[in-house]
Amino acid sequence: MKPNPIPDVAFAGVTFNSLRNSSILITGGASGIGADMVRAFAAQGCQVGFIDRDVAAGQALADAHEAVFFVACDVTDVPALRGAIASLIEHIGGVDVLVNNVANDERHAIEAVTPEYFDERVAINFRPHFFAMQAVLSSMRARGGGAIINMGSVSWKFKGTGYAVYASCKSAMLGFTRVLAGELGKDNIRVNCVVPGWVMTERQVALWLDEEGERRLEQNQCIPGRIVGADIANMVMFLAADTARMVTAQEFVVDAGWS
Repeated sequence: MKPNPIPDVAFAGVTFNSLRNSSILITGGASGIGADMVRAFAAQGCQVGFIDRDVAAGQALADAHEAVFFVACDVTDVPALRGAIASLIEHIGGVDVLVNNVANDERHAIEAVTPEYFDERVAINFRPHFFAMQAVLSSMRARGGGAIINMGSVSWKFKGTGYAVYASCKSAMLGFTRVLAGELGKDNIRVNCVVPGWVMTERQVALWLDEEGERRLEQNQCIPGRIVGADIANMVMFLAADTARMVTAQEFVVDAGWS
């Protein structure tokens, strides 16, 4: 059985007027869900800055859109991450919205995890989220508030196997979100968590979608069809916009009802 192609799903035909001219910063924006978020915010008339280690894909995406800026960065290097964010802030004029998207769901057997590998996974899947948040706070406070959206995962909700460290980091996004919402609410900074289901990115289709995966999707999703990056980007834009001005400390699951 040949895996289904990635569905061609357009972004919702909704204009979030409050997002126009906003400054958006996205980590891990060169491909997959991150790239779809870059495109979605650009279509809303935002100034978008994004970080990724994939220089070729990142530059190609930035070149294809006006008011989109890219800085290559290895997010495991915290000083480099801080420098990249500072550079992007200059280009986009500040930060109204931070999307903590960067992640890597590399598979690993529990028995094979060493302390060094554990630290490496955390350095990709959790640590950059904290330090990216820290790096944008002064800009958000100066602008009178903002929105932070942390990207979670349903992997731990349905007890996925083969990525224990990754899933643990993703489960931490909810606690991270709620603590930040409590601490930053006084600054008019909203913090929410978006939890994607199994999104049909090129990487997921190429590496993991097989006959068994198709069967699980059909069996577990309440809604037929396939989730794509646009579905996630639409939820993120809603939370970034003033339409969600009184929404914080919450988790929003986009998984077609699987979990």
